[in-house]
Amino acid sequence: MLAKLTAKNQLTLPKAVTEAVGASDYFEVEVRNGQIILTPVRIQRANAVRAKLAELDLSAQDIDETVAWARRTTDA
Repeated sequence: MLAKLTAKNQLTLPKAVTEAVGASDYFEVEVRNGQIILTPVRIQRANAVRAKLAELDLSAQDIDETVAWARRTTDA
């Protein structure tokens, strides 16, 4: 498969390639032995935090109270 470099230094990856690695908006780019290596990066930190909070059954009020408690104890 070929990908053409545009005048603006951009590449369009073939659909078969992106389907093979899964959907990703970002790629880690590195050069190794004269080759360009693209590795899909999935940025999901917020989703991971939300999932953990749901798993722990913590509400927004629980978090607010915990932060207020932590601020009180460090100010003393």
